Amino acid sequence: MRGLAESLAGTGATVNAILPGPPLSEGVGEFFGKIAAERGVPQAQVEQEFIATHRLFSLIKRLASVDEVASLSVYLASGQASATTGAAMRVDGGVVRSAF
Repeated sequence: MRGLAESLAGTGATVNAILPGPPLSEGVGEFFGKIAAERGVPQAQVEQEFIATHRLFSLIKRLASVDEVASLSVYLASGQASATTGAAMRVDGGVVRSAF
């Protein structure tokens, strides 16, 4: 993103990347629902087990919603983000540990 943003410097265009973790999309929800039905447990339990097993470093302790990912997209496309460029923006609930 930085290199592309540098090539567009001074044009008024911004360049950013959105790095979502796997959101709780319709398909993921259906997948969790199927597992829950097979096991005879609530879907919320399957989701929490997934987080505890596969997303140990999640700071929000849940999957992000598709609306939360979309909100970042809307912000970055808005004039309010006019000074944000060359950035990789994570929307993963803090799953990835980063020095930045």
